[in-house]
Order: sequence, then structure tokens, then C-alpha cells
Amino acid sequence: MTAFPLALTYDDVLLVPRRSGVQSRGDVSTASRFTRALTLAAPIVAANMETVCEARMAIEMARVGGIGVIHRFLTVGAQVAEVERVKRAENLVIVNPYAIAGTASIADARAEMRLRDVSSLLVVDEAGRLAGILTTRDLVLSPAPSDRVTLHATPLDRLITAPVDTDTEAARELLHRHRLEKLPIVDGDGRATGLITMRDLVALRDRPLASKDARGRLLVGAAIGVRGDWIERSHALVAAGADALVLDIAHGHAEHAVRALEQLRSELPGTQLVAGNVATGDGARDLCLAGADAVKVGVGPGSACTTRIVAGVGVPQLTAVLDAVAACREHDVPVIADGGIREPGDVAKAIAAGAETVMVGNLLAGTDESPGVVVKRGGQKFKVYRGMASAEATRVRMAAEGAEPQEGTELTQVVPEGVEATVPYSDGAAGIVGRLVGGLRSAMSYADARSVAEFHANAQFVQITYAGLIESRPHDLH
Repeated sequence: MTAFPLALTYDDVLLVPRRSGVQSRGDVSTASRFTRALTLAAPIVAANMETVCEARMAIEMARVGGIGVIHRFLTVGAQVAEVERVKRAENLVIVNPYAIAGTASIADARAEMRLRDVSSLLVVDEAGRLAGILTTRDLVLSPAPSDRVTLHATPLDRLITAPVDTDTEAARELLHRHRLEKLPIVDGDGRATGLITMRDLVALRDRPLASKDARGRLLVGAAIGVRGDWIERSHALVAAGADALVLDIAHGHAEHAVRALEQLRSELPGTQLVAGNVATGDGARDLCLAGADAVKVGVGPGSACTTRIVAGVGVPQLTAVLDAVAACREHDVPVIADGGIREPGDVAKAIAAGAETVMVGNLLAGTDESPGVVVKRGGQKFKVYRGMASAEATRVRMAAEGAEPQEGTELTQVVPEGVEATVPYSDGAAGIVGRLVGGLRSAMSYADARSVAEFHANAQFVQITYAGLIESRPHDLH
């Protein structure tokens, strides 16, 4: 009989403690690479699932040092809008700030503020020059909807503005001296080219570990497929400011997936590309050779995924990560461990195995920031969570891609490889990420590791029995 190799997952092992010089978890840095060019202070990624990550989740994840990947089950325009919302949430300088004509009505201004999700609009004249600013404070006493914007906006002669070469410190001093909330940046022709806000400067001070780009904007990823408008979508997302594209394919080691990655690398040479999912070293190696800047590992470990039951396919997650890391290390490509994370200790084991970040879905799906629908059962709140190969997600995906079931077939004949369920309404995403990163810090201190690189080098596993697993959890209590 053929001898089958043993494959393990997180519950099959424990990390071995060793003599450590780490005196405090505060001495540990969890900074790690999401892709070859993007580093996160908190190595946690919000999964590109329609019940997990849209703009609100991505904003919160970046603020706490992680990153979110906007799912692709949206029209191109809608997904681009989600990315733009993240990129405008915080800035050193807001480039091309939203504006409205002074001749527009208050009703128009209110609608524009709601659409853009902003609290102010610059007011411009017929030539496009700055004429004032309208804020929500100007609308508190409910002026008539038909009134012109200029009747209620703060006019230019009462505004404090700054020239285009104003740096952050000078802007901070102006905002403080004049007790301002917003500082328009105006060029020599009187046109507003940017906007600096007190809120953004406070965020820069209070959240130094937030994941940001060179312009002070929050980092965000966006998922794409390989059918329909995927090339158009890719270019539009990059133009909107997406910091990474995530090639979202269930079987990332398929020929069409590899070819798609090669095409993307050719068309978008400067874009960070994440590819997956794979579960073997060979799959990871082929994606590296095709141009991946990070490889996503995991076939079937997700809580809402039934691929291993329906198709009988997969590799237990710890072994999959170990094999992928060995292959990716030759190309200096980071591994993202995607799925199977239930506890902080699972994050620690995934990183110890060589992954540089972990992707989380279930744990974040119940938070206030997720786009899942809230339902009540027995007086308790829950949120809907579904795997991206579930029947409903498949229907949504086909609609987004403009695909129709072949004549004479029914959607139900496409065998789902995921389920739809509910998860308890939980703490905000920041609390979840804090708990996961706290567990990782603790594990690193046991391994005498002050950095993720040292953790990779120092970590040692032992395989345990089912009795060892029972012993590891709370037991014999009443």
C-alpha cells in the first residue's frame, strides 16, 4: 500500500517555549510584509469576502496597522468607489478636494455630502476658483433647500488658506493658531489644489502605526477575478489608488490563474500583485515565477468553506503554509496564511511556520465594520457570513460578472463549496485585531523573538495527540 505523507493543521502542534531575554511583550515588533513592498505593523488581513470587507472594514483595519481587501462582488464602479473612500479617509493632503458651484442649491450640497460621505465642500466660482467653504455647521439651522450655497458658505475673504508648498508642520501651526478645522491649499491662479484637515493631522499623531502610503493615505487591497471585465477592473482599481490587487481564485495553481497573473504583471508592472489560493510548494513556486509579490495559501480551511467535504481536496493548513514558505523563500516572496484562524494561538503558529501575514474572515464577520446583514435571534444580534463558494455567493458573483447559467441548466447544479451561516455580533475590528496581535506578541516572547524574522528562525513545533489538545484547553471546571 502507498505510504501517505502526514499533514498537520494548527491544533496538531504547539510551539515550544525556550529561554528568552524578552522582558515585555512591548519589546516585540510584529511588523511584517503583506507583499514584497508593503509592510504592516499588525500582520492581519481582512478577507476579500462580501460579508467581511468593504470600505468601512478596510479603513478600520488600516488604522490599527493591518489591511483590508475589498471584495470583487461589486460592479467595477462600486468597487472603485469603495477603494476611493478608503484612500480619502485620511491624508496628509487631500488632493483635488470635493467642491460644489456657488450657484448650486443647498439641497444639491446636502446630496453631494451624503454621496461623498464628507462634512464639507469647497465652493468654487464659474472659473473654478476657490470662493469659500460649506460645512455641516453651516447647515445646522436648516436653510431653505432652494437657497444658493453662497448664501450660507464661509466666503473666501474670511478663509485662511495656504500656498501649494506648505509642509505638514506649517499647516499644523496655521490650524492651531487660527483654531481651524480645514486648510485649503491654493495655487497662484486661486484654484484649490488640496485640503489639509485637523482630523488628519490628529490621526497622524494618534495612530503612528496605521498602514499608510507615501501620501499619508490608508493602505487598501482590492480583489479581482479572471473572467468578464477583470482587466478593465484591474486598471480602474489601480487608478483609484489600490495598493495591491489580489487575484481571487479558488484554485490558484490552475493554468488560467497562472496565465492571468503573467498578464497582469505585464500590463501593470509597478502594481503589487497577490496570487492564490494554493496549498502546495509547487503551486506557490509557480505563482512566484509568474510574478506574484505575495502568495495566498489555503484550500479548504475556512470556517464557511466545504471544499474538502464536497471535492475531497485540500491540505491541512500548517503543512500547506510550511511547504509554500519553503518554496517562496527562494524568491523572497511573503506568504499569506488564509483560513483556519480561530484563536490568537493560530495566528502565532501560522507566523511561526513562516507566513508573514494571516487572512481572517469569520472572526471579523460579526463586527460592526463588516458589511454583513444584522439579524436577531432570541434577543441576540448576529451577522450573516458566507463562504465565497456558497450558493448565494456564486449567484452574486455570476451576476457581477454578467454570466448566465447555460441554457437548460440551473444554478443549483453548480455544486456549492461553501455555506451561509450567522456569527455572533462582536467587538469592533480593532478589538479583534488587538487580541490576535497580543497573542502573537506573547508567543514571540516565549520564543525569544523581538521581530518576525527572529520568530521564523527561533520557533520550534512539537506534534501533540488529541489528549494533548484537550489538556491545552480549559478543562475539569464547573
